[in-house]
Amino acid sequence: MSNDTTPRLSLPFVAAGQAQKHITVNEALGRLDGLVQLAVQSRTIAAQPASPADGAMHILPTGATGAAWFDKAAGLLAHYVDGVWEALTPKAGWLAWIIDEGLALIHDGETWTPLSSTFKALTAARSPFFAATRFEILEQEVTLSGASVATTVTIPARAIVLGVSTRTSVAVTGATSYSCGVAGETGKFGAALGVAKNASNIGVIGPTAYYADTPVVITAAGGAFTGGKVRVSIHAMRFDPPAAV
Repeated sequence: MSNDTTPRLSLPFVAAGQAQKHITVNEALGRLDGLVQLAVQSRTIAAQPASPADGAMHILPTGATGAAWFDKAAGLLAHYVDGVWEALTPKAGWLAWIIDEGLALIHDGETWTPLSSTFKALTAARSPFFAATRFEILEQEVTLSGASVATTVTIPARAIVLGVSTRTSVAVTGATSYSCGVAGETGKFGAALGVAKNASNIGVIGPTAYYADTPVVITAAGGAFTGGKVRVSIHAMRFDPPAAV
């Protein structure tokens, strides 16, 4: 740990025997006031505001301009306090509410990412004995060849599937369309699906339980696959039993 600042928020310490200790304390309180319950005016405004409110906070975009912003890296926090802009470096795990977008972001140590995009699994309920109900998305991008391709990511045993969605990420060649399903039900999640790049389908079904790990199968129509890729997302509910005693 630095002898001058705290490790997470870089709040300045008061040095032993320091004169005018209130200056250091007030600097730390000002920074703490900006970072706790972090709310950011914008992450897209590139021009340094001419008359910011005291306490204003921005995430700097690429190409920021202005005397205090122009040489600062994208992703830094710009905090205006006591008439001065201060650049702050975010740490992994910091959360920020973006006021002009109504969006929550999380920093992963390198970039800001919408918080919602990190929820590949979410526990909806947990009991006192630690039984749990979870919503989960399992994904794979599948490279297509031949008559059909099965995912290596599977519908988990004892999960309830609500649907499987797909998007053609690289235009499909060889086939004129394709189906998404499982062995024995090739079109369960959709048939005659588009082969052009970015064609998509949301294959909603009635909640269906699976009792063994089950691959999703992409099946060619109108010819065998000679190329292309499809992103497959399995939308499922999963269950945890009570904890061992």
